[in-house]
Amino acid sequence: MIVGNHVSLLDPPLLAAFLPGRPMFAVASDVAKWWWVKPFLRLVDAFPLDPTNPFSMKALIRKVEEDRHVVIFPEGRLTETGALMKVYDGPGLIADKADAMILPIRLDGVQHTNFARLRGKVAFKLFPKITITILEPRRFKVDPALHGRKKRAAASRQLYDLMEEMMFTTGQHDRTLYEALLKAAAMEGHDALIVEDAERKPLNFGQLLDRTVILSRKLSAITKREENVGLMLPNAVATVSTFFALQAIARVPAMLNFSAGATAIISAIKTADIKTVITSRRFVGMGRLEDMVAQMGNHARIVYLEDIAASVGLIDKVMTKLTCPARLHRAYKVNPESPAVVLFTSGSEGQPKGVVLSHKNLTSNITQLVSRVDFNRQDIVFNCLPMFHSFGLTGGTLLPILCGVRTFLYPSPLHYRIVPELVYSANATIMFGTDTFLNGYARMANPYDFFRMRYIFAGAEKVKDETRRLYMDLFGVKVLEGYGATETSPVIAVNSAMHKKNGTVGRLLPGMEYRLDPVEGVSEGGRLVVRGPNVMLGYYMADRPGVLQPSADGWHDTGDIVSSDAEGYIKIVGRAKRFAKIAGEMVSLAQSESLAEALWPDAQHAVVAVNDPRKGEQLVLVTTQKGAARDVLVAQSSKAGTSALVVPSVIKIIDTMPVLGTGKTDYVAIKALVE
Repeated sequence: MIVGNHVSLLDPPLLAAFLPGRPMFAVASDVAKWWWVKPFLRLVDAFPLDPTNPFSMKALIRKVEEDRHVVIFPEGRLTETGALMKVYDGPGLIADKADAMILPIRLDGVQHTNFARLRGKVAFKLFPKITITILEPRRFKVDPALHGRKKRAAASRQLYDLMEEMMFTTGQHDRTLYEALLKAAAMEGHDALIVEDAERKPLNFGQLLDRTVILSRKLSAITKREENVGLMLPNAVATVSTFFALQAIARVPAMLNFSAGATAIISAIKTADIKTVITSRRFVGMGRLEDMVAQMGNHARIVYLEDIAASVGLIDKVMTKLTCPARLHRAYKVNPESPAVVLFTSGSEGQPKGVVLSHKNLTSNITQLVSRVDFNRQDIVFNCLPMFHSFGLTGGTLLPILCGVRTFLYPSPLHYRIVPELVYSANATIMFGTDTFLNGYARMANPYDFFRMRYIFAGAEKVKDETRRLYMDLFGVKVLEGYGATETSPVIAVNSAMHKKNGTVGRLLPGMEYRLDPVEGVSEGGRLVVRGPNVMLGYYMADRPGVLQPSADGWHDTGDIVSSDAEGYIKIVGRAKRFAKIAGEMVSLAQSESLAEALWPDAQHAVVAVNDPRKGEQLVLVTTQKGAARDVLVAQSSKAGTSALVVPSVIKIIDTMPVLGTGKTDYVAIKALVE
């Protein structure tokens, strides 16, 4: 059984022309009646298929059992998004019942023609390059214990997973970030607007490339090839230009977390062996970072973008127009598997480490996401998550730009009144955030501020049920929860419009594999260890500055304890470090927090463990809920049927919950409050 994605009316003739032999095409019976389809059906061996008729399905199963090569488009219709759409149960059941070998085929390029239904959603090309990729044949089998609807759903899900894997495998993820930028510019056109910030002066691809060329000439004179160059800049057009300028000349941007304080940022400079830091006088002044920059100057050279701009003369501008960006990049011959960026772990529970991600890591993660989520050029992404955070860099910045999707950058996610207004004025359709930030926006937003929003992707911390309900009730917007780590570029799993389950972080992205290692005292799930093309090259550690320390065999221990259900949905049980041993029992701090969240959904809560001479450890709840009392928590625990050990022994009420610049709860600061 030959299965393919369905992007245009040219798909069947193309497959008929290039596939060997004389395959049979399963054509929906209503489509077979169309006058312009009939000439094609006379040229091929067609089988009219009525999905509502069981006898029609059985007849097709017999054809497959007779060893006929049957072509089926499991989506049953042309894609309206450019991505995979709903996969029907029938093709999966046919493959299962006939025990058929499945041959996946990817058609690419045809979506850019007039034969597709994607005008305005993808770029139109008069003569696009069309590629037909045939993957290795494979076979799947549905659990024979399943029956009826469950069996149909399982067959459909397996076939969808196969096609999603096909979309990822055939994607172009073995290339550098600058090559991806050049391809996006060529596909979308140099006049296409691509990035805008709070200054409201959008850049098109041509202007962005010109800036990367002129900046690369200046930066190449003061830095060395493959050098880690610190970037301490906010979400702005200038940051994007500088980031890609460094990529063009084989320098590695190290994204510095300016919200972490002088001690942490100087530690990062030392750990990544950074000799030069690029920043902006205007940014330093507005952020009141003068003292921190003065301390940084004792460990690295500080270069200001304003000084670079002042040094640009007429000759530089002329040379920029004469320089081909593609030729500039080819001159440096960057390997896609070489380092592309250095990020630093949030330090929510300890000392930050330098995470080294390759070009292939980042482009693979982008391709994985595009294989699951329907992004198109009619979308506008709003990103206020900082680029020093992997979520803000990959999801909010690189993904839209490299996929030709316009993005709006805003420098702070903490401006709860301003962000919803900008989402409204920018006509944003896709947004990234954390639960903490999303709750802040919902409290301040007008119900019409999210009128064009299609999806909000949330990660970095658990999304509360109340947050999902709030956005659906007030704004009619889906909040899709995902999960990842800086070390995985960052996304590991994500819910989508096609497959989602509340209370989970979605299913593993295509191209990834995982295992659950047992954890003593934990009966539900295990410690998640993952491997895939998006897993980092390795760490920079403080004890060996600038020396890459790769992970063993490409596996990364996330440190999270998770469970997985029969459908592949992953549920986070808690951080391995966020378990306490009380009276000999392992207790999840996340489960303890859930008790408070269920009682007081409008407040913020965090539970930490402190030493206890009698029980070993005791739990302390830090909350913004006024009047919070332990007896109410005990009643909630009894109602929920959880162990009494989960109830915090002590409650501390505060006015504002400490958070990191990435939006995560700052457990280090919280523990300092209670110890």
